[in-house]
Amino acid sequence: MSGIAEWLETAREERWGILTDLMFAILWVTAVDVFFTLVDGPRWAYYMFMLAGIVAYYGFFMSLKLARANQE
Repeated sequence: MSGIAEWLETAREERWGILTDLMFAILWVTAVDVFFTLVDGPRWAYYMFMLAGIVAYYGFFMSLKLARANQE
């Protein structure tokens, strides 16, 4: 199987996960950009908020996974 075929197969299997990740990233970056456009905060804080998106992503999805496990 070629590299492209493997990539397409993986994309088909993980379709909703990839879309969820993409939407979270788009929403986070948009929210941070709009906030800092309105507030006109320092550049270093802007980058810290962008990095905080990584923590927010894993925190949100880990708590979601835990909630689903507790529901069962």
